[in-house]
Amino acid sequence: MGKKIAVIPGDGIGPEVIREGMRVLERINKSASLGLEFVQFDWNADSYLETGISMPAGAMDEIRNDFAAVYLGAFGDPRVPDMKHAADILLGMRFQLDLYVNYRPVRLFNERICPLKGKTSDDVDFVIFRENTEGAYVGMGGHFKKGTPDEIAVQEDVSSRKGVERIIRYAFEFARKQGRRSVCMSDKNNVMRYSGDLWLRTFEEVAAEYSEIDHFHMFVDALTMQMVRAPEMFEVIVTNNMFGDIITDLGAALQGGLGIAASGNINPGKVSLFEPIHGSAPKYTGKNIANPAGAVMTAAMMLEYLGHTSEAQTIEDAVQKTVAAGQTTADLGGTLGTREAGDAILKHLG
Repeated sequence: MGKKIAVIPGDGIGPEVIREGMRVLERINKSASLGLEFVQFDWNADSYLETGISMPAGAMDEIRNDFAAVYLGAFGDPRVPDMKHAADILLGMRFQLDLYVNYRPVRLFNERICPLKGKTSDDVDFVIFRENTEGAYVGMGGHFKKGTPDEIAVQEDVSSRKGVERIIRYAFEFARKQGRRSVCMSDKNNVMRYSGDLWLRTFEEVAAEYSEIDHFHMFVDALTMQMVRAPEMFEVIVTNNMFGDIITDLGAALQGGLGIAASGNINPGKVSLFEPIHGSAPKYTGKNIANPAGAVMTAAMMLEYLGHTSEAQTIEDAVQKTVAAGQTTADLGGTLGTREAGDAILKHLG
């Protein structure tokens, strides 16, 4: 039986890079007879500004019940300064679909594009798991005496035992299945004592069930330093929502930049969302300069999640070959435009 994929190109450069990702997906879908069905939804800033509606009524239930995955471009438009449509759609899906795993592989394809001196593809090859539904992103808090000299703002960081344990366990399960030798948990429990205590206790308790996997803890400031000094020491990193948001962008820089990085927002075994992480970049819209590699790698990640492992590897290999050959956009040192970089990836697919 085929699987339906919801395609949401979004704003800015989103439609441009998703177009290239779709060219790759459609080629693979046909050649490997995967039976995937792609359904596009034009939920974006244009639609929101015209109708005042981010998503139609019942759309979330449709996504939840009828689709296997969501392939999403990016959200953000200066005409919508409060980003309401982006929050309704992207954060809405993360919370309502309980996409508690943010999966960010950090893999360097070629040392030429790494900003670290002397580091190779063997040194930069780890995975970050960010808790995706709790922490400082739950929106709990408020203002007191707003707009006055005495204003107070409170932003609460929320961690539950359930939320902490399931992301930590997911990291260890991934390490076991992939043959990874260690898991690092990072937080700031010398300052954030209550949530930090929960994270550290849970980490130690879960780690005891995976005795074959080394485990260690690092404060997040020390972690960021070591990611730059010695990325080879990491195989799997697990952390909370806020710190994960920060260190995953650092990880993207180590692998060559935001333009080549992919991500998954996952609820294991259920409909999950996959998106390149570079954002909508409005100033580059329509200029044929955005890097489609991240969108293509995201497509590969989505296929892997859906069980099409060999097809996902075929796509990754094609992207790696374009990087090695310098057949990339300018951010990776090449001279190609968005469309032409997509052509190069398609050529290497065969």
